Amino acid sequence: MEKRRSFIKTAGLTAGALVISGWIPGCTANTPDSKSWKEMPLKLRFRPFELKLKHVFTIATNSRTTTPDVQTELEWNGVIGYGEASLPPYLKETQESVMQFLSRVNLASFTNPFLMEDIQDYVDGLSEGDMAAKASFDIALHDLVGKLIGQPWYKMWGLNPEKTPVTSFTIGIDTPEVVRQKVKEAAEFRILKVKLGRDTDKEMVETIRSVTDVPICADANQGWTDRQLALDMCHWLKDKGVVFVEQPLPKTAHDDLAWLTQNSPIPIIGDEGVQSLEDVVPASQIYSGINIKLMKCGGIRAARKMITLARALNMKVMIGCMTETSCAIAAAAQLSPLVDWADLDGNLLISNDIFDGPRVVNGKISLSPNPGIGILPVKN
Repeated sequence: MEKRRSFIKTAGLTAGALVISGWIPGCTANTPDSKSWKEMPLKLRFRPFELKLKHVFTIATNSRTTTPDVQTELEWNGVIGYGEASLPPYLKETQESVMQFLSRVNLASFTNPFLMEDIQDYVDGLSEGDMAAKASFDIALHDLVGKLIGQPWYKMWGLNPEKTPVTSFTIGIDTPEVVRQKVKEAAEFRILKVKLGRDTDKEMVETIRSVTDVPICADANQGWTDRQLALDMCHWLKDKGVVFVEQPLPKTAHDDLAWLTQNSPIPIIGDEGVQSLEDVVPASQIYSGINIKLMKCGGIRAARKMITLARALNMKVMIGCMTETSCAIAAAAQLSPLVDWADLDGNLLISNDIFDGPRVVNGKISLSPNPGIGILPVKN
């Protein structure tokens, strides 16, 4: 009887891996063999971290030189999955709130990490919000299970890494001299993202155009307030080679945003106005597309659902980021073959990345063949 119970436990764990992976032949994970796996609770660890920006980062509403962050680890049978919560001011989450949420996560009853839906339903049910905190757990769980299976998630989903879009490099609001320097530093990128929303908007764009003619996407971060002036600006930006505008008006100005989207010569993309899965259907009546960020929606699982729903509603999709380490960037990159645009440069804006993650090759995110989300901790 004991041998039969042991067989059932082992078979259950192994079957979980095979179901998730779709049974990928040639799986060669550098992890413990499945025969040595023991049924044991998952171990969750987390610690505060501070991201240090290479340049002062200025948008329409604020400037900063650092971003608070929480690093997360999820361990099972000696294998560790890594996660992250990046906490820019507008998210309204703090290191304290993230760690308080994670301290409430009790994994004593979860001894099989392959039961991802059950585990994440439990974590998501602990509160209504705390999306960045939930994202840090979600990323760590995906990284852990991917490592146990021995494959990156884009392969398990059957996505073609050749279909990743070019990723933009962000140019924050600054003086013309600094802007020109930032553009020169981003010479390998085939599209740039410029922060707008102040009275220097045209100067910012003209300064970039004095250095390069690559396409630009613009992000006003709710900095414009008059819809007619916003429309005039969209026409001017189109003539300057701008591909789309993110969140030009306040997120609560639904009627003005819908009017602008209807009349604009370039797509209007919702960012601050589209946080989670519940926002996608209303957004389809307001915007041309949406910018999905793991920190806003709660992680990889929620982001993938948002992409599916947005596509069903004929919306354009962008996968974006905060200032983050390569951990969260690599997690979002797993989804990048599914989207129209990528803005996955957050790790390139900081000076203290603690992971070896995705590379930018010919302007595109190059997806790693490493299992999980494809990162490795940087050895000190």
